[in-house]
Parts: sequence; C-alpha cells; structure tokens
Amino acid sequence: MRRIASSGGTRIGKHRHHRAVSSAPTAISGGVASIRRFFIALLLFLGVSFVSSIFYRAGWLTSPFETMSWRQPQDLGGLIPTDNDSFDFINLDNEDIRLERVLKAASMRDKTVILTTLNAAWTRPGSVIDLFMESLRTGEETSFLLNHLVIVSLDMKAYKRCLAIHTHCFALTTEGVDFSGEKSFMSKGYLRMMWRRIDFLRVVLEKGYSFIFSDADIMWFRNPFPYFYPDADFQMACDHFTGDSSDLRNTANGGFGYVRSNNRTIEFYKFWYISRLNYPGYHDQDVLNYIKYDELIADIGIDMRFLSTTYFGGICEPSRDFEKVCTMHANCCIGMRSKIHDLKVILEEWRYYLSLPPNLKRASVFSWRVPQNCSLDMLNQSRPPSNEIDWR
Repeated sequence: MRRIASSGGTRIGKHRHHRAVSSAPTAISGGVASIRRFFIALLLFLGVSFVSSIFYRAGWLTSPFETMSWRQPQDLGGLIPTDNDSFDFINLDNEDIRLERVLKAASMRDKTVILTTLNAAWTRPGSVIDLFMESLRTGEETSFLLNHLVIVSLDMKAYKRCLAIHTHCFALTTEGVDFSGEKSFMSKGYLRMMWRRIDFLRVVLEKGYSFIFSDADIMWFRNPFPYFYPDADFQMACDHFTGDSSDLRNTANGGFGYVRSNNRTIEFYKFWYISRLNYPGYHDQDVLNYIKYDELIADIGIDMRFLSTTYFGGICEPSRDFEKVCTMHANCCIGMRSKIHDLKVILEEWRYYLSLPPNLKRASVFSWRVPQNCSLDMLNQSRPPSNEIDWR
C-alpha cells in the first residue's frame, strides 16, 4: 500500500489531475451545445405538431390510425372565420378529391350513401335540419343510417352548421351563386339550386356510388331499404300514387328516391339535366314528370319505379298506415314557417304512436293532423300555368 503512495504514484496522480483540469472547459462547452440542440429539436417538434394538428382538425390530413378513411372535422372553432361566409378557406380545386373521401367514409359495404342538401335558411337551431336529424335518431332502426348520411352544404353557413352537428359534411360550391338565403318556390335562385343538385347526383353516380336522396324536410320513421324494389334502377317517391309502381301517370316527387349506380342511371341523369334547356322556368321535378314519357328513356333501358305513398307519404298524400310508414314529406307546402310547424306536428304524432304499447298500436286508428299551416292551394298558385306543359 505504501508503494502505491510513492513519489511515482504522486506523479501519476498529478498527471491525472492535470488532464482532468485541462479537459473541463471542453466538457462544459459540449454540455451546453447538447442542451441547445435538445431545445432546438424540441421547439421544431412542437411547431410541426401544432401545424399538423391544425391541418388534421381541418380534415386535410388523415389520422395514422385511419389511413383508409376520411376524417371530417367536428368543430373547426376559430379556424373558420365567423365574419366570412365564403368557401375561401377550402381548397376548391380539390372538390373531386374531397367528394371521393367523404363518400368513401360514409358509404355502406355496397357503396350506397344517403344524401341530403342544406342551405343556410334551413340551418337555424330548431329548424328543418334539426327535425330531420331527430327523426333519424328516434325512428325504428334508423339511427345507424346517420353513419351513412352525407350532408351536402350549398353555402358556408350551412357547412359550418353541418360541422357542428354531423360527421360527414361536403361543401358543394357554385361559382358566382349565393344559395344561403331562403329561395322562394320557383324563383330563379330556387330553380338554379334544384338543377345544381341534379348535376351533383350525376357525379355521385359516375363515381360508382348508389344513393338515397332525401330532402331535409322529410321525416324518417323506419329503415326504407326493405321497401325498395330490389331490381329497379331508379325509384322515386310520389305526390300522388296510382297503385301501380310502373305506371308513368304517377306524379313523381324529386325529394326522395333510391338510385343505383350503373350506366343506365348515369345516362338518365345526363338526359334529365340537359332537358332543363328545353323547359326553361321549370324545376327538376316538373321536367321529370315530362321526360319520363320520352322515347329516349326506353332506349336507355332504365327500370323506373314509383314508390307507394303507403310507405313514403307526404302532406300531398299522407300514408294512412302508421304500421308501415317509412317517411313523411312536407311536400305541397310553401314557406319556412309553415314547413317547420307542420313537420313538428308530424314528429309529435310519431312520438305519440311510439309511446303506445304494442296492442294499442295495432288496435288504434291513426290519422295525421296535417296539413295545418301548409296549403296545397298556395302550391298551385306558385306553379307555372298548367297549359304551358303537356303532362300526357
């Protein structure tokens, strides 16, 4: 032990001490540099994460756990300027991509979606869209259908409202047109909005998606799929049903229909849309009730059916059987207040029916307490003169 404490040992100790002292500044500077690099890397990571989270919430990036699906934003909060009702914050050049993503996210296994359109006039709390959504939530075997519903917004206010209440929202833009206000029946704005819808539905078919289209002023009470014709290409609800689903004299209503995607329906929608030029001043429903007799329809080979008002009723011709009714439409009705009032009455009637025990449901005779504020006379006054079109 004492040899270790010899002078040689002392020299070795001094040498080690000298090396330690001489390397201390290098160690300190290296430690500071390491800390600086760490904080720079941390700041870069936080910055990238923040930007990515904004894009993700806006629906422009998909979750790494959802690489094959499109995540629509629930609430963009401050990302959407409250004082700007334009679509400027959306990349309009990618409308086709956005549509494909939202359809894919909402579609059933057989590539079927449910579509409705919405503008600002129908978005106020307690208005039409809220009643529509409530009917789907409370109907018999209808709540799951909300997973397959795409709300197609025609203006910025409607799009923001959709993001607040639903998952699958699509902003359909029309350059130079403001669809936000309530459109008077048969006005130029109303007609342009209806024809924009027809052209959009053609695009959906071309992408390979079948669809149920439903106006938002339709209350859903039962799952409609079991009541569709299994082999029909195009089936539409009626204002008046003759009793024969193939009878062209049925008065079709464009507010509700089930359409399969195939070459026949795509050609039919192209023909329907271009036919507006032959009948200026008429909306899609009026033109449909004319062109259904055209020889070209037979040439296309489309199997067209009309849905019974027993299952798909409306104020024009209500369903008389609460045990069978699937939907009730506030057709034959003009004016927002009138629609909302009578839709609330329809929904109240349905709730009362659901509250009854099964034996009373079967034993009781029900009838709708509508129309009340809605009026068929007002509708007839708003249509073009009947002698201007041949209904055959």
